[in-house]
Amino acid sequence: MKNIFLILLISLMTISLVVAANGTSGAGTANMDSSGALQTGEGNGTQTSTETQNQGEETNLQNQVMVQSGNYENANGEQMQIQTENGFQLKVGNAEAKSSMEISQVQSQNKTMLQAKLSNGMNAEIKVMPDTASETAIERLRLKVCSSENSCQIELKEVGTGEKIRAAYEVQAKKEAKVFGLFKTTMQVQAQIDAETGEVIQAKKPWWAFLASE
Repeated sequence: MKNIFLILLISLMTISLVVAANGTSGAGTANMDSSGALQTGEGNGTQTSTETQNQGEETNLQNQVMVQSGNYENANGEQMQIQTENGFQLKVGNAEAKSSMEISQVQSQNKTMLQAKLSNGMNAEIKVMPDTASETAIERLRLKVCSSENSCQIELKEVGTGEKIRAAYEVQAKKEAKVFGLFKTTMQVQAQIDAETGEVIQAKKPWWAFLASE
């Protein structure tokens, strides 16, 4: 009887161990499946986000074309008159700027954004308009006006070197002055205004300007 009892007890223990082992193995498989499914789902989500971003960049590139003559509205709601027959000319209000730079335009929801190609391969967005650049130069150079009266000219050009290359408006004008307060003369003055930020990059006057009253 004892031998039979021992055999039954050993059989029951063996069966219990086998069942427990199978249960643990099944749980592990279930966890792996679940983890695998989640990883697959996350992977698909990342791929979708990347694809959407790439599609957006491709759309912007497709919308970017060489600038063409016409009347446009910029992001600030200002009206821009653009002529390209005899070189690029941009007129806003009463101020007009000329340029020999390669200018492109991007259309977005009936708004037009202008970009200038730099020699380092980058594009500089033309956020500041000629009228704003003119007003900034008038204030900085202490001019009365920026017009044909004082031979004032505005040119959009590339300035700077290395990492400081940028697109800027260069405003040049003639200004009346008196040397030693006695002798009338005219001096050539100049200012450069960043076409993206509106910052005054530099202002120049003749070396003898400190001898003259303006």
